[in-house]
Amino acid sequence: MNLYEKPTGVETRWVSFENPTGARAEAAVTNRGAKGYAFDAIAAGETKTLLYLTGSGTIRRIWVTIDDRSPQMLRSLRLDMFWDGESKPAVSVPLGDFFGVGLGHRTAFECALFSDPEGRSFNCSIPMPFRTGARITVTNETDQPLKHIFYDIDATVGDYHAANAMYFHACWRRETPNALGQDFAILPCVEGSGRFLGSNVGVVASPIYEGSWWGEGEVKVWFGEDKSPTLCGSGTEDYIGTGWGQGLFTNRTQGCLLADTAGGRWAFYRYHIDDPIYFDGACQVAIQTIGGNGVKKIVELIDKGAPIIPVSVDFDAKGFVRLLDPPGVDIRTLDNGWVNFWRQDDWSATAYFYLDRPSSNLPPLAQLAERTRGMSPPDMPSS
Repeated sequence: MNLYEKPTGVETRWVSFENPTGARAEAAVTNRGAKGYAFDAIAAGETKTLLYLTGSGTIRRIWVTIDDRSPQMLRSLRLDMFWDGESKPAVSVPLGDFFGVGLGHRTAFECALFSDPEGRSFNCSIPMPFRTGARITVTNETDQPLKHIFYDIDATVGDYHAANAMYFHACWRRETPNALGQDFAILPCVEGSGRFLGSNVGVVASPIYEGSWWGEGEVKVWFGEDKSPTLCGSGTEDYIGTGWGQGLFTNRTQGCLLADTAGGRWAFYRYHIDDPIYFDGACQVAIQTIGGNGVKKIVELIDKGAPIIPVSVDFDAKGFVRLLDPPGVDIRTLDNGWVNFWRQDDWSATAYFYLDRPSSNLPPLAQLAERTRGMSPPDMPSS
């Protein structure tokens, strides 16, 4: 939309505690208009409705800040979004993970879809259209009250949406540990036509691998009922635009917000804005849970009982051997080389996508215990 053009019949609404209905001429009516309702609390077990609008419109921006930003609280607050009167949410994600950062790690950053100016707030600028109504809620699934939540949701109402305008969705999942020898599904197979917008991913590397590199896995995308993927990358750090390891960086559509080698924690993102991933019928996105290290170290880890399935060996200038193709090679017979291998770590991801329907076939959000089990320590100072 051009900055100098106004769509006919479209109006702006800011929904917050100062105007919870977003109605015209209904903002700042408490305390004689002088900051009377800037924040609220959410009791243990309570669901707080942040937005309820009827008619057509588009959510343009969401801003939230809370007083308890611990990893436990960020995973325990459930953010749900419903479109067009659906009873099943299109978005059901831990609040912290939704806003672009995994593992509850707070840090200042900005990218195309999310930002956190000083490491203590949450901003989202993904447009979210609706035709007959929108509802957004936050549920406190802890046994402790959240004493302060401030927010505003900025929307336009009266928008015209063409027939091909899609609904925004997000899902979150975790495997701790992942199944040995299997991909981790960033986006399980979702039915319908739409666009995969991208994801943020968190990895906690298992100490059993003694610091071995975890990020050799390739991202793969399946369309429809295809048995094999159509899209496939070449490695984890390659997928987010870097290479030969993964340090801290923030770019417009790709970045790594946490690279804690000593603690074995990484959080990174990749958003397909300039390189859209469209699909018809169905879509599934996964990443191989593959790491790597030298031959001698891999043999040592196997002897110590680490769960490992060797995949391939890179002999640098001498060639590349695929260990899973016959006749196969016993890595104990090798003197050197870089071994790629299936391994088990703690993987979590938030996937964002648009779909041609207001609800999906995906399962509900995991229960609180699964989301918070073994969560990382409190925020570290950002680098």
